[in-house]
Amino acid sequence: MTVGIKDGLKLFGIVVVFACAAFVCTFFLNFYLDALAVRDRVEEASLPLYEAQLLSAKLTCLISGLCLMLVSVVLIAFYVKLYLDGHAKQIGILKALGVSDWKIASGFWVFGLSVFIGGAVGFGGGYAFAPVVYESMSGDGLPEVPLRFHGELLFFLVILPFLCFSALAVLYALLKLRLPVSALLRGKEGKPVNSRPPKKQRAFLTELFFGTLKSRPALAFFVAFACFCFSAMLQMGFSMRDLASEAMGITVAVMGVLLAACSLLLSMTMLVRSNARTIALMRACGYRLTDYWAAVLGGYHIPAFIGFATGTVYQYGLLKLMLGLVFRDVEIPDYSFDFALFGVVFAVFVLSYELTTVLFTLSARKISVRSLAVE
Repeated sequence: MTVGIKDGLKLFGIVVVFACAAFVCTFFLNFYLDALAVRDRVEEASLPLYEAQLLSAKLTCLISGLCLMLVSVVLIAFYVKLYLDGHAKQIGILKALGVSDWKIASGFWVFGLSVFIGGAVGFGGGYAFAPVVYESMSGDGLPEVPLRFHGELLFFLVILPFLCFSALAVLYALLKLRLPVSALLRGKEGKPVNSRPPKKQRAFLTELFFGTLKSRPALAFFVAFACFCFSAMLQMGFSMRDLASEAMGITVAVMGVLLAACSLLLSMTMLVRSNARTIALMRACGYRLTDYWAAVLGGYHIPAFIGFATGTVYQYGLLKLMLGLVFRDVEIPDYSFDFALFGVVFAVFVLSYELTTVLFTLSARKISVRSLAVE
């Protein structure tokens, strides 16, 4: 088997993303199921708030949980492709020796272990955090909702995703293994940045700027997603202090920072690794670190700022939708766009993102033509 258990346990990005998804879905779905059991004890005057809370729990799980699970799907596919590209020659030798594609692909089930770990951590954390949610969503004439354990949630949030994502990794690997043995033995690498001559003559650094961005769309997606999470969940978390509770707001903000940090570090690490030869050649030719920063990492400022802007619009639209549609019959504080909060979050975002790119630029000093030649 070409894939080991350790390979499946290294996918920290998937663990964090899926843990956040399971965390949110656990306490909201648990509350939904427990709240249904006390419906007959709700006073008539409190029915609008009761119905609004049930709908809020369902919408939150649908929007947040589904979004994070889709990102996990993309991450699984990304990691499988990354592993296949990095072990193309080894896999080519196995195929040349007569090992079937199915036998090789079957070992990729281990990539589902990260989903299992993330789901288990998120489920445990969500159940432990549930009393805080129950307390914040009680009162105002609503009866106390007792916390109960629901085994079906453990199955649907931990066991079933593990089985589905393991099967997805195997099927995706099987699809990617359809390459001929000769192509695998040559080593399957990404297309070079300048695979075709540009239509217009441009400077090397300018061409590298646009070429690097276009050649790695998956990394651009993860950079945008990281900035989206930072923008949306940080602004939403601070806004929820007045609309829900301080504990809920802090939880959402912390989750946003974790998701953003994990996705951004993953993206930048892979970006530096995939451009190691380019960086080494630039250093050999006398280019400065600032040239590398501007040409290789500079292009990813575009998806970063797009992600931040999209996250700002998303959190404002989502809160407006929840208050206008879900809680329209309930008296709660009105919500308007907080420009002061936006300014603070944007300043922290710019400082954090630029500091990250600078640190990864400095780490590129360790890359040299000699080290690549040894490999």
